[in-house]
Amino acid sequence: MEVRVEKLRKEFERFPALHHVSLDIRSGELIALLGPSGSGKTTLLRLIAGLEAPTEGKIFFGEQDASYKSVQERNIGFVFQHYALFRHMTVLENVSFGLKIRPAKRRPEAAEIKKRAFELLELVQLSGLEKRYPAQLSGGQRQRVALARAMAVEPNVLLLDEPFGALDAQVRKDLRKWLREIHDQTGHTTVFVTHDQEEALELADRIVVMSQGRIEQVGTPDEVYDNPNSPFVFGFIGQSNCLKVRISNHEVWFEDRPIGVPAPGEREGEALLYFRPHDIQILDGCGGCMAGVVASSRRVAGTRHVEVDVGSGHNPVEIELPPERAAGIDRSRIAFRPTKWKIFRP
Repeated sequence: MEVRVEKLRKEFERFPALHHVSLDIRSGELIALLGPSGSGKTTLLRLIAGLEAPTEGKIFFGEQDASYKSVQERNIGFVFQHYALFRHMTVLENVSFGLKIRPAKRRPEAAEIKKRAFELLELVQLSGLEKRYPAQLSGGQRQRVALARAMAVEPNVLLLDEPFGALDAQVRKDLRKWLREIHDQTGHTTVFVTHDQEEALELADRIVVMSQGRIEQVGTPDEVYDNPNSPFVFGFIGQSNCLKVRISNHEVWFEDRPIGVPAPGEREGEALLYFRPHDIQILDGCGGCMAGVVASSRRVAGTRHVEVDVGSGHNPVEIELPPERAAGIDRSRIAFRPTKWKIFRP
């Protein structure tokens, strides 16, 4: 099911939560709404679900205007962060619930409902737990039940609101991989909200980066990571460094010297230079490069993160290096140059 959002605006007591947002979601796509708190991502999800009504704009499911249809009329599957399971019902009863409460004309026979519920429990790897109650399950198992319940109604669109936010890091990582596999098997059009950039990059076919009620960029994980279109996206997706520089003679200058970074086609004047900590070349000398003193060095998993003090008035530059490469530069002067970068204007 394709979903199309056209010039959607939402106000809460005159506070604008969304500013004329437009978005096309393709049938069978897994799309992430990514942004910080207050960016409007959950509001957009709730509008697609029918839990909120738009102040302006329209929402289409296929060719049908669904802007003011109820959740039931839209046939939405919804998974919340905190599971929202019925504590007095068994796992099997929770999964079957959405089918049992359908109007009589659309309700399957009891045997068909039970068969469908068992198939879904097998799909979400919970076979044998159908008689347990939510209190007898782990957090990860409860979220699997919630997903099975949402899929039981064979939704037009599956919506997930921070589905792994209440789980610990390792369980979240395992469930991300599992959710991607489930999506590939079922083919539901799926929209999920997250503030976790790693989650979005790993899971989504496309990422919608949001800020202050607007869409900043839409693209594949590679597109938004490798080619961010604004300082906000560059700074929000992955780690980044930002330095105030000057463009002169088609080169980037930092303070009083060129640093070996070409800037063809860029107009002269003040600029912001963005680059990733891992997109760095360490140099033996500094004839046209950047240099500074190592302020700190810490081990993070398989890399060492080195902070370099490049001068007063500037934030330290963070560099990621293999531990063996970083061993000889601890607390010493270091020369370096970005290998990939982006220039924005202040």
